[in-house]
Amino acid sequence: MDFVEHLKASIDIVKVIGEYVRLKRAGPRWMGLCPFHTEKTGSFSVHATHQFYYCFGCQAKGDAIKFVMEIERLSFYEALKLLAERNGIPLPKRSEYSDPETKQRAGIFEMHELAARMFRNALASGAGADARAYLAKRAVAAGQIEEFGLGFADRSGQFLVRRFEQEGFNAEQMETSGLVLKRQEGPGFFDRFRGRLMFPIQNESGKIIAFAGRALAAGEEPKYLNSPETPIYHKSTVLYNLHRAKEGIRKRDRAVLVEGYMDVIGVYSAGVHEVVASCGTALTNAQVRALKRHSANLVVNFDPDAAGANAAERSIQILLEEDIRIRILELEQGLDPDEYVKQRGAAAYQEKLAAAGSYFHWLADRARARRGATVEGQMAALKELLPSIHRMSDKLERAAVAEDVAHYLGVERGIVLEQFRKAALDRRERTPGAEARLSVPAMEKILLNAILASPAIRPEILPRLQAMGAAQRFVTRGIFQILFLLQESGQNIGFSEIDARLEEPDRQLLLTAVLADEMTEGADFREQAEACLKKLEASEREGRRTEVRARLKEAERAGNFAEALRLAEELNRLDSAGAKRTDSGAPR
Repeated sequence: MDFVEHLKASIDIVKVIGEYVRLKRAGPRWMGLCPFHTEKTGSFSVHATHQFYYCFGCQAKGDAIKFVMEIERLSFYEALKLLAERNGIPLPKRSEYSDPETKQRAGIFEMHELAARMFRNALASGAGADARAYLAKRAVAAGQIEEFGLGFADRSGQFLVRRFEQEGFNAEQMETSGLVLKRQEGPGFFDRFRGRLMFPIQNESGKIIAFAGRALAAGEEPKYLNSPETPIYHKSTVLYNLHRAKEGIRKRDRAVLVEGYMDVIGVYSAGVHEVVASCGTALTNAQVRALKRHSANLVVNFDPDAAGANAAERSIQILLEEDIRIRILELEQGLDPDEYVKQRGAAAYQEKLAAAGSYFHWLADRARARRGATVEGQMAALKELLPSIHRMSDKLERAAVAEDVAHYLGVERGIVLEQFRKAALDRRERTPGAEARLSVPAMEKILLNAILASPAIRPEILPRLQAMGAAQRFVTRGIFQILFLLQESGQNIGFSEIDARLEEPDRQLLLTAVLADEMTEGADFREQAEACLKKLEASEREGRRTEVRARLKEAERAGNFAEALRLAEELNRLDSAGAKRTDSGAPR
């Protein structure tokens, strides 16, 4: 068996996708919110028997390998390698499972792992004294330093360059990695990070893909220096600590979003293991969708200064677009999350989290503070808040929130509803319609699922079906033609093999059939397929009898007694065959 097929046969697609998407059992398949587009009602389906996924909303589909490629932004070979390693399956050392782009990315991953080890070693050395002193001042314990892989970038500027050269990395690899910079004047390279406390940034699988470096010297800018975009790092899609936090997010059905790397470490150490941060960027839709795969509930706890409040307000707009249920946590006395945990303790912080208030009251307070308490100020505050409310996708929720905010601001209800209706008309919202599913008769669904799920019955069922004229009249006749060809040629019959040979309309029919609920788990496929065949055979006989009777009458009217006698004998044989099958238990 080809290694790719061996891998797919050895893994459970429900388990693979379940690492990234919350799935719930729905009959013979699993359902969840699609990770590839924004939706409120789950249309993402995973089929365990046939090992594929499909979204009826955006039509994303594929097998476990393709899913990992898309969700982790990996090449085909990298996805193979990741799945093989996770499942303890040895990966063959053959060039067919690699390509130049994959090799380049593999080199960059290797350089980041090497850099992380060097940074950790440097932190423990004499050169890392200032970084250790800073961490001690921030009360970061040794266990936290180890768990989060903190390190120190040597000040020389040649710390990484020399090691990369010793390891045989070429100039193109070093420059593409983002870890070193090419000199503007003269040949050679120098380290991007120098004299900084280093925070490794991991993707959702836990692989190091970038770094953030915090300045230690007073007045040094920027305060945080982040890795640039590289073939393995796209900052708009990555959340710091998500690879650790996703289990906690699912367990608590809640995520906590903070601003900084130190805030994450402090809050995580307080037992709040569902905490993440954006990687030195404003929050993006892609980052929010990554969170929503694990939970649609979020507490935003940004720093209490003006910059933090403004960032929180901007983030709310993005979160509402993605149908996230938002609460806001404000900490008193100007403390950021890490400082609050250190000064007040983990229990106090967790109490604050539990009591976090509604986002629209927080927005209303800010709008009222900006606009004042006059009637004009109240109306201005309401108009300022309406666009945020309209970003909510649920109409009833929007109306309820608008009225609640109006009451909170002290604005008359009738005025609010008028403003709300005007804004709704201006918005001209467009709700995407659900894709209509093509209709496949139940009998065809049962036959297809039985044939796909049970290799043992194929040699018996397919030839009988192929011999019938009924299969030529199926809605799914194009799919069955592929099945007949695969069976005759002795090739493997599976969902992916059939799907690859079909045109788009038949692909949709195949998906509709295999995602149907006609076949239940543990069904006797042979029994159900046999029942379908007997019904088809009975229908074929009845059709043939009707045809023979009509031809017999024509022969009699025409005086063609020889033909009439032949047809009468054929009709008797058909009636006798039908009677025998009825006596043996076949349906009438």
